[in-house]
Amino acid sequence: MKILTLAALSATILMASPLIKQATDAGLKPIPADPIELLKLIDNPANPITYKKAELGKKLFFDPRLSKSNLISCNTCHNLATGGDDGVSAAIGHGWTANPHHLNSPTVYNAVFFSSQFWDGRDPHLEKQAQGPIQAGPEMASTKDHVVNTVTSMPAYVEEFKKAYGKYVKINFEKVTDTIALFERTLVTPSAYDKFLNGNDSALNSEEKKGLKTFIDKGCATCHTGIALGGDMNAFQVTAKYKFADVGDFKGDENSLVKVPTLRNITETAPYFHNGAIWSLKDAIIEMGRIQLGQEISEEEAKSIETFFGALNGKKPEVKYPQLPVRSATTPKPNMN
Repeated sequence: MKILTLAALSATILMASPLIKQATDAGLKPIPADPIELLKLIDNPANPITYKKAELGKKLFFDPRLSKSNLISCNTCHNLATGGDDGVSAAIGHGWTANPHHLNSPTVYNAVFFSSQFWDGRDPHLEKQAQGPIQAGPEMASTKDHVVNTVTSMPAYVEEFKKAYGKYVKINFEKVTDTIALFERTLVTPSAYDKFLNGNDSALNSEEKKGLKTFIDKGCATCHTGIALGGDMNAFQVTAKYKFADVGDFKGDENSLVKVPTLRNITETAPYFHNGAIWSLKDAIIEMGRIQLGQEISEEEAKSIETFFGALNGKKPEVKYPQLPVRSATTPKPNMN
């Protein structure tokens, strides 16, 4: 009887909230409220999430010694204290090198929900994404050998790998990056928007609901859809040329498709677009209407959508800055060249 009552209550909430139906019909999906259902979405069966692995991955994520200079960590460009990115137009890496294509660092929060990683979508897996920046010259400028030699030179790291994976674990580059990616899989930020889509009609106020409806009615959910409200590959400059298209030389993948950035925590991740050329969220909304939807989004409509975006700011996992293992005499030294 209790189950029937709960089911009836849920149905009543949904029936009383046509906007929820409109949102789900448009392809919008919430982060599951049920921890078990969420784990099914974020877990990697080939490397199941455990507390010990996640804690180890966190240390590796924050450890700048994996880079050639010993100055740049994953957190440098994907700062968990500032929305999961670095807040600059073009990512800055080894030797203060700006990204040669003038590409902006995407947020790492909720990246587990992206079907495509990197702006050109060249890989769907977080595990492969974790390998890229470490080895990229303009980023961490490291090598597989440097990473393995660094980690295995510190007895505390070796012991933690054994505790996380078993005493016969082989610490290679892939094991290190898989562990970083496992930690990144836990960086999920449920918001008021998710409570609303999960059936709580009062989770959004009237202005946020108005903004959500405007967002859907204008067609924004065509690309910014799914749980991530983005993360898939899509055509860019559909109806007009992006006014900052000449900032950098990035043209997308071989089919001129570009990864759609997530809108989750979007108020925290300026500047916007792949080349970080627009700093105002309202201006970004208006520009997207012009180049993607072929329509003029008014100042009032843009403000309304921006209000809705505020409801996408989620609760961040509590991440305490880790104390990293002490280097040894054999730990590779910094190389600034």
